[in-house]
Amino acid sequence: MPNFADAALCFDRNATATTLHVVRAADFVAWSAEQSPTIKQWLTTTNHRGDAGTVAWLPGDGANASVLAVVGADPLYALGDLPYRLPQGTYRARGLVQPAAELLTLGWGLGAYRYTRYKAAERPPARLVVADGSDEALLRDQLDAIALVRDLINAPANDMLPQQLADAAASLASEYGATCSITIGDALLANNFPTIHAVGRASACPPRLIDIAWGDPAHPPITLIGKGVCFDSGGLDIKPSTGMRTMKKDMGGAAHVLGIARVVMAQKLPVRLRVLIPAVENAIDGNAYRPGDIVRTRKGTTVEIDNTDAEGRLVLCDAIALACEGKPGLIIDFATLTGAARTALGTDVPALFCNDDALADGLLEASRRVADPIWRMPLHQPYKKMLDSKAADMVNSSSSPYAGAITAALFLEAFVTPSVPWAHFDLMAWNLSTTAGRPEGGEAMALRAVYAHLARRFGTTSG
Repeated sequence: MPNFADAALCFDRNATATTLHVVRAADFVAWSAEQSPTIKQWLTTTNHRGDAGTVAWLPGDGANASVLAVVGADPLYALGDLPYRLPQGTYRARGLVQPAAELLTLGWGLGAYRYTRYKAAERPPARLVVADGSDEALLRDQLDAIALVRDLINAPANDMLPQQLADAAASLASEYGATCSITIGDALLANNFPTIHAVGRASACPPRLIDIAWGDPAHPPITLIGKGVCFDSGGLDIKPSTGMRTMKKDMGGAAHVLGIARVVMAQKLPVRLRVLIPAVENAIDGNAYRPGDIVRTRKGTTVEIDNTDAEGRLVLCDAIALACEGKPGLIIDFATLTGAARTALGTDVPALFCNDDALADGLLEASRRVADPIWRMPLHQPYKKMLDSKAADMVNSSSSPYAGAITAALFLEAFVTPSVPWAHFDLMAWNLSTTAGRPEGGEAMALRAVYAHLARRFGTTSG
């Protein structure tokens, strides 16, 4: 598993480092007035106006040269482009105060990421000395978890089919002393996971259900579920080539729950954690499931297949039913489920659906606290009629062009025991282009918000 944080940050506070002056644009005039005559003259001569996003070397005596970075109001990504914008080396920021200092440090680390499995990075990133007062262990664990999520999503499907996803899950479980059981192929039918089998059976790589358990059974039980569609062709309702191009990311939900599990286990959160990942490839072959087929789910609910490209909710429904059988105190699922959520909220903000107001409020509070955006959307019950079927209990996809994210969430809710608090994240898990701290490709979204909520709700072993 990734040990990324040490490549991005320097945890040695005594390390030799170049000074990096971090100045908010709003404070630039006051800051410049306090500088030496030499620097004041330099600022005047170079017409440095203190615009947010500007970076400049300041004059000094040999090794005393320093760097000025003028930042805007966003504390997370303000330094995210500096690991490759500045020359390779180690830098120590001045002018940072907590809690913004930790967010700025985290953002630097996020910007240091590159996916290097098949192509080496242009150079190692510049490193930032971790700010005083930061939770070093949590910084390490979050950066390593986010690197894991990004690496898993960025891996092409030829090297990240259900077998390889299961291998990654088993490796993570072994690293932290968790158990990992995997149900494969026709054993899914024997163990009553018919929808996972139906979606994945056409692939040359058999479908499987990954089941990780960790922690003291006496601690509060929580279950994380991640959609693990390792590649989505759309099935017989095949996608156009443009829609299929990034479908290696359709296992982004699985990557997210493995990332959260990594932080939970590394931080020794006092919970009984279960992670469920239905891992499939939605492929096309003579035995592929078809539009019009009717599948009986683990719960016993019958589902008529309206569209084979609405496969994620099918694999999730069996996992949700299994999770509820274990009577957890909380279920959270992650899925790259609908384009409708992206139409509503764009690509940066995950949609949150939740059947419990206290849980939703806690997640939203954590989102604001750690600058990890999410937005709650409604489980509008009248839209359930859009899932009616004349031949089965429900269809897997509404034929209406409206409310696609809501109807998908309502489909999943039908498999949740009403007394179990449940949250569903419908997320992009992908950056369409590179911006500061967010390189193009796989992305972790709502991971830090969910962990922050769990940590505040359940505490830590150290208190």
